Amino acid sequence: MLTGMGDDGAQGMKEMKQAGAPTIVQDEKTSVVWGMPSEAIKQDCVDQVLPLQSIASAALKLFED
Repeated sequence: MLTGMGDDGAQGMKEMKQAGAPTIVQDEKTSVVWGMPSEAIKQDCVDQVLPLQSIASAALKLFED
């Protein structure tokens, strides 16, 4: 999940986490608005909190091998 406002994305991420999907959110430092990532963390549905520039490579590593 990238920068954004509200909690609707966090609700969707929680459902994904409950279904077994890996979850990554953008960190506060690199976010323009840290609302949605913060909400996802509060709802305890985040595996990794990473800076924007690290998210793509982390996501790709999930699908190696």
